[in-house]
Amino acid sequence: MNDASRPALSVLDLVPVRTGQTSAQAIAASLTVAQRADELGYRRYWFAEHHNMPAVASTTPPVLIAAAAARTSRIRVGSGGVMLPNHSPLVVAEQFAALEAIAPGRVDLGIGRAPGSDPVITQLLRQSGTTSDVDRFPDNVRDILALVTGDGATVRFTSGGTYDVHATPAATTTPDVWLLGSSDYSAQLAAALGLPYVFANHFSGEGLDRALGLYRDQFRPSETLDAPRTFLTANAVVADSEAEAEALMLPQARMMARLRGNRPLIALETVEEAAAAEASDHLAAPLLDALRSRWFVGTGPEAQAALAAFAAQHGVDEVMVSPVSAAHDGEQPDAAPARIRTLELLAA
Repeated sequence: MNDASRPALSVLDLVPVRTGQTSAQAIAASLTVAQRADELGYRRYWFAEHHNMPAVASTTPPVLIAAAAARTSRIRVGSGGVMLPNHSPLVVAEQFAALEAIAPGRVDLGIGRAPGSDPVITQLLRQSGTTSDVDRFPDNVRDILALVTGDGATVRFTSGGTYDVHATPAATTTPDVWLLGSSDYSAQLAAALGLPYVFANHFSGEGLDRALGLYRDQFRPSETLDAPRTFLTANAVVADSEAEAEALMLPQARMMARLRGNRPLIALETVEEAAAAEASDHLAAPLLDALRSRWFVGTGPEAQAALAAFAAQHGVDEVMVSPVSAAHDGEQPDAAPARIRTLELLAA
């Protein structure tokens, strides 16, 4: 897929749910995208964690990762990311140790510090299961790093004595652990722990250069990583013509406008629904120019050149694209031809 002048490509999937599509159909469509990414030579396929959003079905990354691992043979599968404050560190370690046993050498555990939802959902998550204190995030990351190894971790009692804890009984390989974020905090923590780091550029490009600079300048080698390792995420809409790419971009742009404007969220519109609605309400109009400047929208050669320049500008050899191309009316609900076409054109 890549020559020396092009970055390696990976995929970030939020499992979009469009008008008239069920959760089962949305997940089936995403698994088809994962299979095609595997065939095309993409490096990794990650699922995000979001909650209570009508247009997003990626609520449980470990479940989706297991399904994708079963449908693929080569590509790395992982989380982009697990939002650690929503979960017990031991549960996360056990889930990803099990995933590593299912797909040895192919599992990435991307960890984020944000809750991935609103305060109401955060409270419900706390009521429905054991979660971790966001203020103990660095310690919880360290706990996971210890638990997923074959040696496990040791609990020391204040009264004396110890207790050994293992995420799985006999691990022979461990998942790769990445820290994710869009702030200075996560960059500095990844550097201090000697972990690979991903800046969430697809969500917000603000502070990108500063975060990468802090990570690289403050990096301390660890047992698993001797030099800084990072890549970037980016939204991509690629089609056979510029006009088609613009049309496929509009539904996602309108969803972004709803999020930023604190408007009620709905399922992702189809291309035709978005065009008809935009003609009257102009919801996305104030955002479009800004999004075009940060997203990769256009034909295959245009997007390839832009991604290569983007990677070179920020000194990375990998870009993880979120293919946010929408669907047309009448498409099969368990398929995602426009998202697959984006990946095919980028890999051509």
